[in-house]
Amino acid sequence: MDKVLLDLYSDYLICSFGQTTATGLSELLDGAISHDKITRFLSSSDFTSSDLWQRGKPLVRPIQSEEAVLVFDDLLEEKLYTDESELICWQWDHCFGRSVKGINFLTCLYRTSEVAFPVAFELIKKSDGSTDKKTGKQRRVCPKTKNEFLREMVAQCRKNQLPFHYVLADV
Repeated sequence: MDKVLLDLYSDYLICSFGQTTATGLSELLDGAISHDKITRFLSSSDFTSSDLWQRGKPLVRPIQSEEAVLVFDDLLEEKLYTDESELICWQWDHCFGRSVKGINFLTCLYRTSEVAFPVAFELIKKSDGSTDKKTGKQRRVCPKTKNEFLREMVAQCRKNQLPFHYVLADV
């Protein structure tokens, strides 16, 4: 049943154009699977980049190419009404030009001439504390920089024997 739920939820995320929720998926399925069951499934494990690779590897191998590129992007999913934690915390958002509360993550797409496919991700967790020198306020910080995460992800793609020609990322 876990594989069925994972496939359903993945398809739901891919096909949705707006906000996605466990309740939304349950409603889409006419209540065949309760939103509580979906939420329990999603909470049952900390899914990792390795899990993504294991699921995606059979799909990537037939399309891989020496001319492919790795495309990295960091994203911020705003979570204004959620309690602060090491995962959901204040992050600088260059689009708004201010800090917003949310989840920050780094993604890696494997892009060939035909398709783009996600092959790695990293949730940016601010697990350490620091004192701001200017204001004296306590703030959360991540023990690694996004650049360090990116380099680790490139190394993992090489270890996974994923051929690519360039690595692309925004500033």
